[in-house]
Amino acid sequence: KGGFTQIVLMANTKPCVDNEDTLSYVLDKGKETGIHIASCVNVTKGMAGKELTDMERLSERGAAGFTDDGIPLLNEELVREAMERAKKLHKPISFHEENPAFIVNNGINRGRASAFYHIGGSPREAETDLVKRDLELALLTGADVVIQHISTKEAVELVRRAKEKGASVHAEATPHHFTLTEEAAIEKGTLAKMNPPLREETDRLAIIEGLKDGTIDLIATDHAPHSREEKDRPVTEAPSGIIGLETALSLGIRELVEKGHLTWPELIERMSTSPCRLYGLEGGRVEEKAAADLVLFHPQERWTVSEFTSKSSNSPFIGESLPGVVYYTICGGRIVYKKA
Repeated sequence: KGGFTQIVLMANTKPCVDNEDTLSYVLDKGKETGIHIASCVNVTKGMAGKELTDMERLSERGAAGFTDDGIPLLNEELVREAMERAKKLHKPISFHEENPAFIVNNGINRGRASAFYHIGGSPREAETDLVKRDLELALLTGADVVIQHISTKEAVELVRRAKEKGASVHAEATPHHFTLTEEAAIEKGTLAKMNPPLREETDRLAIIEGLKDGTIDLIATDHAPHSREEKDRPVTEAPSGIIGLETALSLGIRELVEKGHLTWPELIERMSTSPCRLYGLEGGRVEEKAAADLVLFHPQERWTVSEFTSKSSNSPFIGESLPGVVYYTICGGRIVYKKA
């Protein structure tokens, strides 16, 4: 329904994807969806940050890349070894950059939002501390390193400088981080609680600038479903994360194309071509003999965010009118979604 024909899953699930059996289970289930499902596997066993998985064997079994997404890796030597092994395997390795030593309460920015809730929140230093370390290691190892769901202006600038120095580094932006600020966390409560948190307007604008100049070369949903019961808990107890697969295209249109920040080809590059290139996947191009993976949508027609096809509805965009109505999603030449 969101127009996606191919998804790269993260590995921070229960159970986590740190072994061959779980990876095989995930990929087999993916074949039942009607679209292409690839999956990353964990960097460390049990996402405990202590022992590396059998990266070589998991790569042979079809891993698209490596990540402990959601769990920051704090052991620098282990991170360096993981990067070195990922480079030899020609696979990207992705990092969730939040140092818990700086964080009192995750999911809420330390600033106006944390003051509103009378909590300590999560400061920008939590992100920049680990980004700085991992960019230095990326330069040292030559690995394809992905800085996931970037949220601060300082981190955007660090990535920009690392790229200028020749690092094979990539950065992700989520639709919610280039659309919203911490004001949404005040207004929407736990529906706008996510890791890393929504920051300030200067951060949002820096992320857009990073998308414009190619510093940020990937747009990823960071789709994270949670039940209503979970999100109804107090702000310090509710889980972080929002769903994003059904609103990503529309937010890209409204916030980036309609406002003149990106051209249509640039939006498609960030959402499709660049991710496919990073993960070595077929797709992201329309040409003879290429896979017939296509989405047909009306870029100006609007829809109101209300009921989701997802089993969850934890979105801060409920009630908003967005452009970009998907009419057909075609995967491998077969219609897998048609607007009713």
